[in-house]
Amino acid sequence: MEAFLVGLIAATLRVATPLILGTLGELFSERSGILNLGIEGTMFLGAFTGFAVAYLTGSLWLGLLAAVLAGMLAGLLMGLFTVTLGVNQHVSGLGITLLMTGISLFLYRVIFGERSVQPSIPTFPKVSPFGDTPVLGPIFEQYLLTYIAIALVPLVWWLLYRTSFGLRLRAVGENPEAADAAGVNVFRIRYIALAIGGGLMAAGGAFLSLAQLGSFIFGIIAGRGWVCIALIIFANWIPSRVLWGALLFGGVSALQLRLQATGAQLPYELFLALPYLVTILALVLAGRSAAAPAALLKPYRRE
Repeated sequence: MEAFLVGLIAATLRVATPLILGTLGELFSERSGILNLGIEGTMFLGAFTGFAVAYLTGSLWLGLLAAVLAGMLAGLLMGLFTVTLGVNQHVSGLGITLLMTGISLFLYRVIFGERSVQPSIPTFPKVSPFGDTPVLGPIFEQYLLTYIAIALVPLVWWLLYRTSFGLRLRAVGENPEAADAAGVNVFRIRYIALAIGGGLMAAGGAFLSLAQLGSFIFGIIAGRGWVCIALIIFANWIPSRVLWGALLFGGVSALQLRLQATGAQLPYELFLALPYLVTILALVLAGRSAAAPAALLKPYRRE
């Protein structure tokens, strides 16, 4: 039983990592007033870019950096559509997802062609601050990116609530007219937020290809971007609750994998649906009190 629980907790942290990064990225976007439904495609682009660059250069860190930069470009493209041109945010986001997914698949075939054997790379090594200590050692034997993702939660909280940039960002997301009247450049803040958000989303996707899998497959994101959209509502746009929401989904996902491994006599489809059912339930319960930024989905035009 102890081994089961230790493995479950360790797996929960790993599964939650891309969700933490992706949801924090969406947090920046939505706090500025932009709903970025391009998160699924941006995470997919990050997974591909990170893998391709790491494969071609032999450097995992260069792969991660390239993924973040690609995600930032996707965020800036989203900004062009929604901030500068004022296009509907739902349509723009879905278009970004389709575009980024298509570009990634096209470039994958250009670079790697059709192979009978899936190309792979060495992954980031796991580290454990507790060494071989019983229980704590195995639980905290995690990828460095997992620790970075968790450390980003208090950092994002500090940035949003303890810095002038965070104040301007929240003001733009709540009342861009008043922020503009106070001398805040609404367009620049939204572009910066979308670029930061896109970089974090892509880092979440890159975690899957550079750490967890060591390869790139077409279904690598598997709807995690849409889960992040739900988690941001569950978190009520608060960084600390992003962590708990990601751990909830990660824990249920890890649990269903381990229940399958133990040979539990339940329909296979139920195991697959369990994390999403729990997420929907949590969203229904928490969504009643959720308070979105007042200017979310509202394009801003200077008078």
